[in-house]
Amino acid sequence: MKIAVINFSGNTGKSTVSKHLLYPRLKDAEYIAVESINADEGEGESVRGKQFGALQEQLLVIDSAVIDVGSSNVEDFVKLMRQYRGSHEDMDLFVIPAVKEAKQIKDTIATIQALAAMGVPAKKIRVVFNKLEADDTVEDAFYPLIAFHQDTKSFTLRPAAAIQYSELFQRLRALNVTIGELVSDTTDYKALLREAKTPEDKQAIAAKISAKRLAASAQENLDSVFAVLTK
Repeated sequence: MKIAVINFSGNTGKSTVSKHLLYPRLKDAEYIAVESINADEGEGESVRGKQFGALQEQLLVIDSAVIDVGSSNVEDFVKLMRQYRGSHEDMDLFVIPAVKEAKQIKDTIATIQALAAMGVPAKKIRVVFNKLEADDTVEDAFYPLIAFHQDTKSFTLRPAAAIQYSELFQRLRALNVTIGELVSDTTDYKALLREAKTPEDKQAIAAKISAKRLAASAQENLDSVFAVLTK
């Protein structure tokens, strides 16, 4: 399966969705970052939008990939897909991360419209509702998107594809670990905490314990979202 993660807006969590939701769960996937100014943490291959020709040829010969389209390159990426007529057919899904802020929702709708105008069918356009607060519902927090879907049916709406807000995603970069590594870590950090001598060591170990606890709930949430999103 080849999935492009795309949104005209920045700050919607494209890299979170690409790196922490999709990439670990797609078997033998390649991670490809399409970005001319890459401010995110950077494993994987970085491709400028102008190199789209080489990218689409690469996608023709691989079976599984996550294509993380950086916000500074989305417009070029979409224009080049139009130029390489039919290249959107190489993607199995276009996943659009959305957050509830008004500007980002407006840009999310514009992204859906651009893909639909290109001929991408609604069944291939999927929205992930990102950073959903515990006291919010998708229907309330993302009402403009729900209403847009009711009017146009131009994308696939699955309210259960909602990533709960978690401090974990902000911590992962500093800790330099993945969610899977945190979940599978069998270190007895409480024992280490009892043995720690300095306040700094104690704080670092306490932060790891906290991150492991957050990782357990985040992993469960992401497993559920992935199943809903890709079925």
